[in-house]
Amino acid sequence: MTTDSPTPTMIASDVDGTLIDDDNRISDRTVSVLRRARERGVELVLATGRPPRWIPEITDQLADTPAAVRYAVCANGAIVYDVATDTVLHAATLEPGALARIAEICADVLPGCGLAAERAGGSAYDTATPPFVATPGYEHAWLNPDHVYVSQDEVAASPAVKLLARMPSMSSRAMAEAVAPRVGDLAEITFSIDTGLIEFSLAGTHKAAGLAWLVEHSDVDGRAPIAFGDMPNDAEMLRWAAHGVAMGHGDPAAAEAADEVTSSNLDDGVAQVLERWF
Repeated sequence: MTTDSPTPTMIASDVDGTLIDDDNRISDRTVSVLRRARERGVELVLATGRPPRWIPEITDQLADTPAAVRYAVCANGAIVYDVATDTVLHAATLEPGALARIAEICADVLPGCGLAAERAGGSAYDTATPPFVATPGYEHAWLNPDHVYVSQDEVAASPAVKLLARMPSMSSRAMAEAVAPRVGDLAEITFSIDTGLIEFSLAGTHKAAGLAWLVEHSDVDGRAPIAFGDMPNDAEMLRWAAHGVAMGHGDPAAAEAADEVTSSNLDDGVAQVLERWF
């Protein structure tokens, strides 16, 4: 931390590998410092690759505390979600033409990869919009019981906040490097785990963009954000923040984008930093 680091006015935190432990729990120490921060008017905003329907297992842990979460930036910045009202406030989507082109590139450059699309409805469980559709060859990186198997054409048939390509035999970094020259500025490419899963979003869409939208359209105080993250999909957010903090176990891309590196998520790395102020 530099000596002139301002007192944070908001806390933006990635979830997996950052705020929670390997059992999806926020530690007591972290809850305590988040409570003290909120009592001083500084709130936590989640900034995650997760969709809104995977947010309650995190926010429920803080729901009955002063640190209750009001907003989450989901899908790597493509969705801004009001937790309290279960409302999608904003969604940045790839249109079918772009989805189809990216799917073609993936099929050509990464033969045999599975494809999936994450779609946004009006709420976390909008029954009018199937939230996740995948080709039969898509092997899930996480348990996702609500998916629907469809053809590649159907994956690209409706606007989506993310297109995902899955190839467990490759690293995510190698996949991203392989497709990037062909994708160009058609979409953002990132990954949150390095086990053969890359994600495509609308160009210019990332966690920093989602947080900036939230600050502009709400009363969240974004004058001096502090941000925490561990993977390449956190890099823009860490650069955007007044003070960006990478987790000690994280990807080099996060560390390079950050102002400092803290301990791991299993060693209360987030709490260790926030306790300087709260």
